[in-house]
Amino acid sequence: MLKQWKIPAILLGSLGIANIGDFLYLVAINIIVYQMTGSAAAVAGLWMVSPLTNILTKFWTGSFIDYRSKRKIVLVTMVLRATFIAIIPFAPSLFAIYAILVLLSVAKSFFGPASMTYVTMLVPQQKRKRFNSLRSFTSSSAFIIGPALGGTLILLTNISVTLWLNAGFFLVAAVLLSLLPDTEKVKHEKIPALTFSQVAKDFTVVVDFIGSRKYVSAIYLGFLVVMLFSFAMDVQEVVFTQQVIGLSEIEYSLLISITGIGSVSGALLLSLFANKVSIRVMMIIGMLMMTTGYLIYAFSWSFASVTVGFIILGFFNVFLNAGITTFYQNNVPVSVMGRVTSIFGLIQSILQLFFILVIGLLADVVSVKLTIGSLAILMLITAVLFTIAVLTPKYSDWYAEEGNESRESQTSQQKASVIK
Repeated sequence: MLKQWKIPAILLGSLGIANIGDFLYLVAINIIVYQMTGSAAAVAGLWMVSPLTNILTKFWTGSFIDYRSKRKIVLVTMVLRATFIAIIPFAPSLFAIYAILVLLSVAKSFFGPASMTYVTMLVPQQKRKRFNSLRSFTSSSAFIIGPALGGTLILLTNISVTLWLNAGFFLVAAVLLSLLPDTEKVKHEKIPALTFSQVAKDFTVVVDFIGSRKYVSAIYLGFLVVMLFSFAMDVQEVVFTQQVIGLSEIEYSLLISITGIGSVSGALLLSLFANKVSIRVMMIIGMLMMTTGYLIYAFSWSFASVTVGFIILGFFNVFLNAGITTFYQNNVPVSVMGRVTSIFGLIQSILQLFFILVIGLLADVVSVKLTIGSLAILMLITAVLFTIAVLTPKYSDWYAEEGNESRESQTSQQKASVIK
């Protein structure tokens, strides 16, 4: 049993260490930008870099990823992120820092779809549910460890040393990943040139996939919509908790730590009992309870009430993420997964930018309290519709936890002629 989990365990370690690096870097980069400018707007601009970069890159990243070794792409992006983070302390201006951040976002836009596909290829279907539960545990732990470690390192050393150590995390993750097998035999002479016509052709492949698997696409897009409501509320989180609820900065920091502990607890429980919980139950409980947490948060009046909301949403968010990831991996063929994931990411990034602008405007014109309350109610309505769709009996085959491998293989063969 332990031998069977050797490869997944190394993969978990690599991705987990990279996650810690992500959160550690966020602490350092926020501080360095604020120190250079003294501007809250400049720090807020960091929220815009990733969605804007994704819009410019997601059109073609999938076309690049699906025809090349996923392991090599993930490995290279880890090394590139280490390199870019290591040179941030030498950046002479704010413009140079933002330029490096754009490069980091480009690397991450490749990392996401490539790592999703590589995990699907490397982890057998019967192990995916537990693997994704354990990955939720490592991600939740990174949410606590990364910022705490970043703050401690900055206090004991300085931002430059912290960023260099941060780069080291990505290098260690890359070394662990290099120990894993490459599951693909890529014939370089058959890799098509990355041209506009090829990207357009690949976009058609994604459209064909969405048309042939309408239910899978609808469920995943429904999940993305709910997460957009979550994202929109998170953007206004500091303003809402301090201006509406009246929390101090210390109370807000404590609230974030408690949320992280809730996430770790939920992920630990799920990882222990993953094989006893169906994908459907993960998705439904995760969706409804996470939404309940946001509703409590949106209509809170004290530190105690908002803490209850944050613990609930943190605890059950991992159930939703593990469930939807397993559902996605089981029902999207690896032959098109890079392109499908990239296009869904493109849609998400466009909507994120739209939400940032609209929610910011509404918060100023109406009020933050009314805006957050309205978002929570819309999130609840979407969550109920999502739950009904998941529970519809005629679509139960999509949640089968055994036997989908053959269907995936058949679909891959059916798509082969289109892809080539």
